[in-house]
Amino acid sequence: MSKKTSLIFGLATSAFYTGMIALAQEGAEPAAGTMVVTAEADSPSFFNVVASGGILGIILWLAIFFTSIACVALIVDAFLTVRNNKVMPPTLVHNVQAAMEQGDVMKALQHCEEEPCPVANILSAGFSNVEEGFETIQDAVSVAAAMEEERLMQRVNYLNVVGNLAPMLGLLGTVQGMIAAFAGLSTAGAAGGGALAMSISQALWTTACGLFVAIPALAFFYFFRNRASTIIITMEMHTLEEIKILRNVEVVGE
Repeated sequence: MSKKTSLIFGLATSAFYTGMIALAQEGAEPAAGTMVVTAEADSPSFFNVVASGGILGIILWLAIFFTSIACVALIVDAFLTVRNNKVMPPTLVHNVQAAMEQGDVMKALQHCEEEPCPVANILSAGFSNVEEGFETIQDAVSVAAAMEEERLMQRVNYLNVVGNLAPMLGLLGTVQGMIAAFAGLSTAGAAGGGALAMSISQALWTTACGLFVAIPALAFFYFFRNRASTIIITMEMHTLEEIKILRNVEVVGE
């Protein structure tokens, strides 16, 4: 990861967790205009909420933390890689078209090898089999295109995984917290109603934070999936135009 990407990642992560902590502290404060009748200890901070879940709760909070890190990293990575200029560099497209207009397949192949990218890998598969006939070229290009499409979509699909995993972890944390809260109520008796409400309130924070991670993850997943689909269609159309020329082209010897 480049220094610029690392800086963006660091700033986004810091902003993410600063907002989360501020939200937790705000949720613990009483509404304006109401009289505070409880002690300061009755309004737990975000870190007290995390620690109150026990070992399993802390593990679930760490899992949510890592999914949020993965969410930010995947979004930054998608912005840098799922781009038309990254998949199909204009200079490469121009150089390959110029070489093919001259009928020089080896020069076009050389341009692809000098500037590796998804469209270059697909064209290289076709140019490398130019002596085997047009049907072989089509098969090689189809296989290479399927592989490049899968690689590009895999990077986007990880956002979908994060978007589905985070709320599940949050729900599990809430269920675990409510089980512990009702277990405590059974020993505290009727006088433990206030403690039960506080325990459930703390338990619900895991679901809230899980959704806080999942919503942007799923939103960006659909955004980048649509962008990737458009890029893939454009790349396939360009590849088909290039290999059509190979029906009549001859290999230029050195």
